[in-house]
Amino acid sequence: MPKMKTKSGAKKRFKVTKFGKVKAGQAFMRHMQMNKPKSMKRKARGTSVLSKPDARIVLRNFLPYSRKKKKAATRVAEGDK
Repeated sequence: MPKMKTKSGAKKRFKVTKFGKVKAGQAFMRHMQMNKPKSMKRKARGTSVLSKPDARIVLRNFLPYSRKKKKAATRVAEGDK
């Protein structure tokens, strides 16, 4: 089976955290800032984590190799070392 391709636009717009959550930049911050309230501009700084349904869409369709594999619950207890 051939390799799956990652969408080029998604590489630039989304980052996947260590735990598999998807971070994205806030919307409505490109232009016309004088028409937006100060509180909206302040809240829209930086990045935010996408909701689970949105993150699932991004990971399935656009970033196929960024999905985390489900690991078996074979964690050794802390006291057994």
